[in-house]
This record gives sequence, structure tokens and C-alpha cells, in this order.
Amino acid sequence: MTSENLNDLAAFVAVAQARSFTHAAAELAISQSALSQTIRGLEQRLGIRLLNRTTRSVSPTEAGERLLQTLAPRLKDIDAELAALRELQHKPAGTIRLTATENAANTVLWPALCKLLPEYPDIKVEIIIDYGLTDIVTEQVDAGVRPGETVDKDMIAVPIGPALRMAVVGSPAYFTAHGRPMVPQDLTGHRCINLRLPGRRGIYAWEFERNGRDLHVRVDGPLVFNAAALILKAAQDGFGLAYLTENQVKPYLDTSKLVRVLANWCPPFSGYHLYYPSRRQPSAAFAVLVEALRYRRKLVAPNS
Repeated sequence: MTSENLNDLAAFVAVAQARSFTHAAAELAISQSALSQTIRGLEQRLGIRLLNRTTRSVSPTEAGERLLQTLAPRLKDIDAELAALRELQHKPAGTIRLTATENAANTVLWPALCKLLPEYPDIKVEIIIDYGLTDIVTEQVDAGVRPGETVDKDMIAVPIGPALRMAVVGSPAYFTAHGRPMVPQDLTGHRCINLRLPGRRGIYAWEFERNGRDLHVRVDGPLVFNAAALILKAAQDGFGLAYLTENQVKPYLDTSKLVRVLANWCPPFSGYHLYYPSRRQPSAAFAVLVEALRYRRKLVAPNS
């Protein structure tokens, strides 16, 4: 469709919504006679009358009303997108509110923000730590960060990190005293440190998989926290087993402060994704943030 056709359609929408050639012409900053000629030309090309005209009023015909209901929201979306593009000419600014788990904030969001914010001093970011699946529309949050497999299908999901993997860990002293679990079912006989999810979702069940078999284990123990940092600390102090992501425990595995078990029951799963509503018209600041966070897999050159 040419720009002239689009202008003609926009002119029709203006007249049909205003119910007046006079008011629509003033809104479009053109003469009433030029507007009338535009609408007549559009009707002739379509071969159908779009507007009923009398000396006192203008109203859409049945065909005109159908075209109006189809065109008006689409033209509004086009205007919003063009406004967003024009905003890119200016320095991105504004506040962006994000919800994420503590691990996602530490390992993905913060490293990206450290590089981004000095370049864009007018962008402000608020991070809300939350282990639940936040309704970002209801809570008026711009976007959330969660593993890709937990994001609703009606959301745009942008990968912002590599695949994740869970790990069951404990201190050397704990395993000396209590032995090691050989299969996930053995965990019911161990002291485990639980994570409480927000709201009514209760205690998180530990998830395992092997050879296509999924297994959820409800564990028990002396401690329940709603923050991963405390779970990690308690595990190092020998109070029980912890179930955390690999990247959270790796430094402690490398220094032998923690020991891993059941590794063959913890396959990789979808990494962190930034999710937001598909109908969202991103601001310049939000578009800059998305590109800064977008995960780009590093390609390894084959051996020559």
C-alpha cells in the first residue's frame, strides 16, 4: 500500500470519528473541499459508499462502520510505533521496573546494568526481588525475568542468559554425618533446607529428571527460607542439603566448601528470559535495555 492510500484511509477515519467534514478538515489541517475530494476518490476506488452525507450530519454506512472498526485501532498502533521510533532520536530516559529472582538479578541483570547505566544516565531501573510468577500487568511492572519454560505463551520472551541447571549440595561435614543420597527418593530421609514461595504456593518441591522421567520430591528439614542467600549460608554451615542453581553454588564447589550429589538427575533447562506483554509499545529506554540484556550465544570455531 502506498503512502497516498494510507493518507486517504486516515482521512476517512478522521471524518467517520468526527462525524463532520469541517471538524476532520481542521484536525488534518487541510481544506474541507480537499478532504471531500479525497473521500470521494477513496469511495470510487473501492466501489462502495463509506459515508452518508446530509446537510446536517455525516455518518458511516454499514461498510464504512466495518472499515472504521478495522482501521482505527491499526492506525493507532502505527502512530504509536512511529512515536516510539521518533523517541529513539532523543536520549533514552525514564524509569523501568523489573521483577526477578535474586539469582537472576545478580547473575544477569546487574552485569548488564553495570555497562548500560553509565552510557544512559537518564535511565533509571527498579528491580523487585520476587520468587513468584508476578502478573506484570496487574502489578504495573514493565517486565519480568524467569526461566523461559515458566513464561506464559501470550508474552514476548527474550532469552537473556544461557541454559540453567539445578544442583543438590551439602557441606562435607553434613555428608560425613548423614551419608549421601543415591537417588532423589533418598532425600526424604535427609535434612533439607526448603524455599517458601510467595502467596499460597507453599514450599517448593525439588524437581528432577532422568531418561525422560520427571520426579518431584517434597523434602523436609529444620529450616525454611524465602531467600536463596540464606539457603546457601545454611548449607555451608552444615544444617542440611540445598537445592540451588549451578551458578549459585559453583564458587563453593570449586573451594570444596560444598559437595554436589545427584548431578545425573539434574539436566539443563531453559535459561532466564525477559518477558513482557506482546501488545506493549516499548519506550526508547526499554528498547535499549532489551538489547543490552539479549543473550547472544558465543560460537566456538571448529578445529582446523
